[in-house]
This record gives sequence, structure tokens and C-alpha cells, in this order.
Amino acid sequence: MNTATQQLLGQLKALADPVRLRLVALCRAAECSVSELVSVTGLSQPRISQHLKQLCATALLERFRDGHFVYYRVPSNGPGAVSRRKLLALLPDGEPQFALDLDKLRALRADASLPAEAEDDRGLQKALVELTVATPLGDLLDIGCGQGRLLKLLASRAQRVVGVDIDPDARRLARAQLLLAGLPNCTLRQGDMYALPFTGDEFDTIILDDVLAAAERPTAVIEEALRLLRPGGRILILASVVEQQAAETQRHLADWAASTGLRLAPPRRIPDRHPTWLLATATPAGRSSAAA
Repeated sequence: MNTATQQLLGQLKALADPVRLRLVALCRAAECSVSELVSVTGLSQPRISQHLKQLCATALLERFRDGHFVYYRVPSNGPGAVSRRKLLALLPDGEPQFALDLDKLRALRADASLPAEAEDDRGLQKALVELTVATPLGDLLDIGCGQGRLLKLLASRAQRVVGVDIDPDARRLARAQLLLAGLPNCTLRQGDMYALPFTGDEFDTIILDDVLAAAERPTAVIEEALRLLRPGGRILILASVVEQQAAETQRHLADWAASTGLRLAPPRRIPDRHPTWLLATATPAGRSSAAA
């Protein structure tokens, strides 16, 4: 038998165990830590770890470290992604045990809440929706995602969504919010914006989420985003400003874009008269983009 057939047999064997089936159903809905899976299932940590090891060995789950914690989730891309999605589509949506497990996971994360949105933030979100509604986002990366507001806003129009932030508390809040919003295509990662843990040409849309002004090397951040951007993709640049600094920030953005070979569209001021945000679309010079 070829490798793909052998892997399928291994996956079918793994899913034949009721506990492993529950773990896969949970990790399909959200990335989960071992402690969360122990709390939800009521099983011991060694037993859960053994099941997770078997599920990772058959490529039904993937394991990744985020700060001090290790998380598990169903891989959204990579080898075997299509056949894995077809296999897991057979899991019954109406299974009461799956629903009970998911409710327990939501309860564990229920203490995570976001502060109320400011009016200007709602204006920014409206502008982003207008900018992205007509163009598929494809695989989306949000660098500096914070507590995940933009991930929640845009995930339904993207295929795969990855948020990167250096703050572990922000990532914890974002995970809770994404679970409550029912967005299984999102994942959170710890990462250095100068050297992100992804291969080149991996994303169609990249958001630089108010990170350039505070960066010691803003052009290096842009260059790292360019490394990860697929041909035909685009970069969305967000910058929070006070009205007196809007023109200066706009000049900085133009200088950084020119230094890195970005074609920068004139930034949109949000709101128009007394801006607190600038939103700009950029594409690499020499590349075409249907989204530009």
C-alpha cells in the first residue's frame, strides 16, 4: 500500500477510539492546551497525552508551543489537508458529547472579555470591511493582533487566519473570543515580527496591525512581511495617530514603503476630519494584485 493509504488506515484506527474522537472534535473547533483537554474530558493528563501523541503521529492533530503552553489543533494546511478535511467532515455535527465538550471548553474560557469598542475603532472596522468585502482574503496573517478584534472581524472572509502577538495575555483573550465566536479557522502564535515562524510565500493578505511606529526597525518588519507574502497578495498597514501627527506618520509610511519596494496607496484617514487611524494598502513594486 502507498503512503497515503497507510496514513488513512492509521487515521481510521485512531478515530475508532471514542476519547480520541472527542479530542479531534474539540481541536477542530479550537486550539486546545493539554490542561484544557484534561478539564473538559475529566481524564488524567498522562492518558490525554498518550492519545494526543497517537493523533499527532497520524497527522490528525498538530502540536505547537506558545510561550509556556503547548497547544493542539487540527492542521488547516500542509500535506494531506484535503483528505483530512474530507475524513473529519464525517464527524456528526449533532453528536451530544461533542456539544457538551465544547460547552465545557467555552465555560473554561468564559472569564475572557474585551473592553467596549471606541467609536473610532468601529469606524476602522467598517473601513476594513469595505476594503476587503469584494476581494477574497485567502490565507490571512495579522501581525500584532492583540486581543483578536480584527481576526474576529475578517475570519469569515478568509480561508486560514493566523494572529501573531508577543503578549501572552492578549493571545489568551483572543483564543477565548475566537472560540466564543465559532471561528475554527483561526490560530494564535507567539512570534518575533522581525523573524516570524512561517515559510516564505505563505499568506495572501498580511496586516501590519499598528506595529510600525513602535518598531525599532520598521523597514525590517515590512521586509519580513514581504518574505511571507504570496505573489498577487497585499499588505494592509494600520497606524494609530493623533490628529497633529497624522501627516508626519503618513510621511513615515511613504518613506518606509519606498525603502522596501512597496507601492503604497494613499492612506485613508479614519475619521476623515480628526483622524485617529490611518489605513493603507500596499503591494510589492513589480507585482500585480487584484486586491490593490
